[in-house]
Amino acid sequence: MTEDATVVVAGGGLAGLVASRHLAEAGVDVTLYEREGTVGGRVRTHREGGFVFDRGFQVLFTSYPAARRELDFGTLDLRRFTPGACIARPGERSILSDPLRDLGALTESLFNREVTVRDKLLTLKLRRELAKRSREEIFSGSDASIGRYLREYGFSEGFVEHFAAPFYGGITLDRSLSTSKRVFEYTFRALSNGAIAVPATGMGAIPRQLADRAEAAGATVETDSEVESVDRTGDGVTAALDGESVDADAVVVATDPKSARDLTGIESVPTDARGCVTQYYAYPAAKRIDAGKRLILNAAGEDPNHVVDLSAVAPEYSPDDTTLLSVTFLGERTETDGELADLTHEALASWYPEHSFADLELVRTERVPFAQFRQPPGFRESLPGVRTPEGPVYLAGDYTGWSSINAAMESGRRAAEAAIDDLQVRP
Repeated sequence: MTEDATVVVAGGGLAGLVASRHLAEAGVDVTLYEREGTVGGRVRTHREGGFVFDRGFQVLFTSYPAARRELDFGTLDLRRFTPGACIARPGERSILSDPLRDLGALTESLFNREVTVRDKLLTLKLRRELAKRSREEIFSGSDASIGRYLREYGFSEGFVEHFAAPFYGGITLDRSLSTSKRVFEYTFRALSNGAIAVPATGMGAIPRQLADRAEAAGATVETDSEVESVDRTGDGVTAALDGESVDADAVVVATDPKSARDLTGIESVPTDARGCVTQYYAYPAAKRIDAGKRLILNAAGEDPNHVVDLSAVAPEYSPDDTTLLSVTFLGERTETDGELADLTHEALASWYPEHSFADLELVRTERVPFAQFRQPPGFRESLPGVRTPEGPVYLAGDYTGWSSINAAMESGRRAAEAAIDDLQVRP
């Protein structure tokens, strides 16, 4: 490696933090610059009044390979959801779960009328098939939309519309199921092999841990500092920020997609967004709804797409006498916070006619216009790679793979490895 090699990392999201750690562990003098006051990118947590508010409804898939490699799950003190979901419609709720991992819901799932017996058998068949396929096999070959894929596989319209649409609408922010089937297959396999969970102190614990690990390895993390431009200069590169220039042997651009496109000029960085609005409601713990640690899916309409009793999953998210409900609407909504709250009250009252929701209090609204980039069939063929920019400039972001926490962390590692390899061969 070039003696005293220096690398600048632009952006303190998951990808940038992972890249910084691997660069530092390889002996590189690395400094990460993050424009916000804290690291995290799209993965952030706000605390107020005894509540824990994540920036939108976010969860960690515990079977993600990059998550298992880069994170210490024990220190995160994960709180796991129960497999499956509660399917809700006016006056009726039913449980549909994985009988192999949730024996307590076996009877309810077997007699669930929202899907057919054939659907349940096909689910087990698909689980066995995907368990045998590698990541490379899933993300290569022919592609189609999730909706088309499920119908051609033989699933009923009831399964597609009442379960898959709201459940994968929550994962892909696309209730129409027009997203690539590759995303469905990979996440379906991940759900079969692990759980979804949140850290006890909120999803922001993930970037905090990554930052701690990067700094422990020797990286410098500077917040409130934005890389405004990147210019190639001879064998190196110059990053301009806050009125000064920083010369380095390489730069890893790990910003949000729009900023990454602006900094590198790479037009293939995807900027077409899928957004959502997540509202948080306080509700008396004594009146807790009965879905437990499961998602509540809206089978009868789109507003809201799903509801979660976060306090049932992670009691640390709210004061002892209160439960915190997370309610997610898909897309960038034009309604006011109050109008969305009215829709929430209407939905909950119809699903739980035996409850009164007069005490339901809206305590926070998180509008996330860019939660994911769009992933239609064939989307991966047009994505940039970590080496797409010319010269000693590398991309790190989920937009080099697919929109997920796993891809973000994986891209950080690959960008660091690419920079390390190139620095080693330079004279």
